[in-house]
Amino acid sequence: MTTVAWQRLEGALAFVGATLWLWARAPGWPWWLWPILALLPDLAIVFYLAGSRIGALFYNGAHLYAGGLILGGIGHAFGMDVTVTDLGLIWIAHVGFDRMLGYGLKEVSDFHDTHLARIGR
Repeated sequence: MTTVAWQRLEGALAFVGATLWLWARAPGWPWWLWPILALLPDLAIVFYLAGSRIGALFYNGAHLYAGGLILGGIGHAFGMDVTVTDLGLIWIAHVGFDRMLGYGLKEVSDFHDTHLARIGR
């Protein structure tokens, strides 16, 4: 199995695990809120307006598992509102979904160049 295949599998497992955990924790959330919150990390694309170096920095920062782990961990450890932990799980699910589809962290050279492979046509 190639490194990319392993990372795609890891992404699928992170996506499924975070989604199942979230559904178990927050069954009362409206269904339409989930996709909206799941797309929030993609808003970091606006930083590409400042150039590819700044864009890649912010986009990659928003697409690290660590962000979701830190947010969810803080929420859980300090007994904060359940929503903080849930947002961390949504973040992890988003990153996992991206990795599962083969979207990796962006290279400075081009938006379509990622650490997994070149995406697009």
